[in-house]
Amino acid sequence: MEAKEAHTPKGGNRDCRDERHRLLYSYWRSSTAYRLRIALAFKQLPFELVPINLAQKQNLQSDFWGVNPQMLVPSYEEADFSLGQSMAILEYLDETCPQPPILPNDPKDRAYVRMLANVIACDIHPLNNVRVLNFLTDDLGISEQRKQRWYAHWISTGLKAFEDLLAKYGKDKAYCLGDSVTLADFCLIPQVYNATRFNCDLSDYPRVRSIAENCNLLPCFIDAHPDTQSDSTLFN
Repeated sequence: MEAKEAHTPKGGNRDCRDERHRLLYSYWRSSTAYRLRIALAFKQLPFELVPINLAQKQNLQSDFWGVNPQMLVPSYEEADFSLGQSMAILEYLDETCPQPPILPNDPKDRAYVRMLANVIACDIHPLNNVRVLNFLTDDLGISEQRKQRWYAHWISTGLKAFEDLLAKYGKDKAYCLGDSVTLADFCLIPQVYNATRFNCDLSDYPRVRSIAENCNLLPCFIDAHPDTQSDSTLFN
């Protein structure tokens, strides 16, 4: 595995003085690792990033099994504790370092945010992640053109649902829930990045595009962006 890279935000999180040593195993273009990088930057939590080259299947090497038996990124470690699965890690970070929060206090708003986050995490991402795309081409013999159709179809289906939910509930302003970023934004922005990278047409989703534009102006989203990661040059 590659050398670790320290991420130490200026000032740090004054409400989480536990001095934990955090490791994040990440790949620069992984949308699920991207979610975690946003959250860590938003909460101003220091961590060390360990780049894992998914393109070279570094996650399938035997030494990574000990980190995460699923052999996926992101993986998160503290001194005596480790986790896989980005949604579980995000909620763990929010429960152990609750300020600033990534979920609202109101139970109905919390459910709304989780609903939107799960449109991305459960309905779009599992169908379009690297493992699935590689299986389509390598094992099923699907052409690159048909793979692109597959990708665009599930992006369109998922983001239309996301757009329609935003319109139905009317809770979005600058972000998915009013003027405060939440878990929903942390999940949405990486998916929009991937959709753009795959040349998907987003013109039918004005609310989604507006939220993405607003989020991408914030320091935590800028710091977490794939193009700013050290392994974007190592592995590109």
